[in-house]
Formats: sequence, C-alpha cells, structure tokens
Amino acid sequence: MKLGTVDTPHGAIAVVERDGAFRRLESSVRELLRSGPEALAEAASRATEPVTFTDADLLPVIPDPGKILCVGRNYLEHVEELGNTVTKSPEIFVRTPTTLARPYGPVIHPKLSDRFDWEVELAVVIGRAGRHITPEDAYHHVAGYTIFNDFTARDYQRRTTQWTPGKNFDQTGPLGPYLVTSDEIPDPSGLDISLTIDGEQMQRSNTRMLIHSVPALIAFLSSFATLLPGDVIATGTPGGVGDGRDPKVFLRSGQVVVSTIEGLGELRNVVEDEVAG
Repeated sequence: MKLGTVDTPHGAIAVVERDGAFRRLESSVRELLRSGPEALAEAASRATEPVTFTDADLLPVIPDPGKILCVGRNYLEHVEELGNTVTKSPEIFVRTPTTLARPYGPVIHPKLSDRFDWEVELAVVIGRAGRHITPEDAYHHVAGYTIFNDFTARDYQRRTTQWTPGKNFDQTGPLGPYLVTSDEIPDPSGLDISLTIDGEQMQRSNTRMLIHSVPALIAFLSSFATLLPGDVIATGTPGGVGDGRDPKVFLRSGQVVVSTIEGLGELRNVVEDEVAG
C-alpha cells in the first residue's frame, strides 16, 4: 500500500494508491496509523473518490509527526569520511516538524550558513506504539518506509557538541514522497540508496551497510522513549556527503538534489536561498 499527503485548495488530504489511481482517505495518514493496521486497511478499501494531483502538490508524507528521531554516523564509510569512530550505541538527535519540506519542493539554504550539505536516508515510520521493544518484535511496530534527506548546516552543527542547531533550520528536511507499507517491503536491509546533484552521483550504497539495523534502532529508541504511530526514524546517511570530500563541496542555490531509495521512489528538491528578513 502506498500512502501520501496532498495539498489542495481546501487543505491537506491523505490519499492511497488503489486500482492504479490515488483515492482520498477520510483521515490524515498519522490518524489512520493511530487507528491500527486493520482500520487502515478498511479505510483504504472504502476509498473510492479519485484525486488528481501533481508531484508539486505532495506535502511531507506525515506533515505532523510527533517525533523525528535521527541517527548519526550509521554507515561505516560516512563515519570514516568525517574522521569519526563507530559508537557502541547509536548517535541520536531530534528534528522538529517545522524542518520538514515537500518531497518535490524547494529546500531552503539558510542565510546564516556557508556549509549546507546533503544526507539521503531511509526513514522508518512507526505504526504501532511501544516501549522497551525487542529487536525480534521491532518490525511489528513498523507501518512502512519512506525517504528523508537530512540537509545540514555543517557550520551550525559544529558550533557546539550538540548537533541540534545545524539540523533544525526550517524547510531543510524533505520527507516522502509516499509511505510504502511494510507488507510491500518486509525487509528494508537490502535497498539501494543514492543521491545526485545536477545529475552527478554523490552518494551510493545499500541499507545492508547500516551499522545499527532497523530492529536495533527501534529497540534502542524505545528503551528511553515511547514510540507512537506516525513517529519517524531517520536511519542515517551513507558516505559521499560534501563535508567529507577533499576539497569540501557544499550546496548552492539552483542546484537540483535527487534522493533515491529502491522501492520507495525519489525526492527531487531545488536548493533556494533563504529570503533575507
């Protein structure tokens, strides 16, 4: 099942792909996930009203997640390119919903940053609430998967030992284009993941290279926080970021960044300078 959120003149609506067309759902994606997989399947079966839209109309697939939990340094190549070391426990930081951007919309280059970087990531969406989830039970709590790009202001990230400032500029985290439910991707540990800028490949890897697997991440995160339906876990980026290159390369206004994950589609975002004000 493929779920999305579409901007319309009358507000945001949720859609589901069924019988070769997208059809309107009666509640938001997050609300439907809260209702449980059986209720979601029932709502999808009742959806009959077709919805016509363009890629540009797509909003972040979950515009209002309760938590966006992000994982740093989770591919060995990325750890090494930035001169870091592998940690026993995952490196975790948090993003806020105001950082989200449309999957086919602009991402905003912060006017305060000269080192705006890219990070394509597999995102896990929680479908069943849980605390102290075991790795063996983790996939029962997953609604599905989508794509995230953790665009980062490296200069702000490194102002302190905490990464929050560099990761939380508005409209720097495209999420989507759709939520592909876990019945279509029962095992996310073998998906090709890549990123291009203006057609030039900058990142290419596979999710089998994750240091901390999806079940391990869910177990760790749920050890200290209750995971709720609609929460998003961004699992980390592979090597190839601009800050890890010699010489370093950072994004400029007008560049087109395409983030692709096998089975999930792509994000396509144009970099736009923040309007002074």
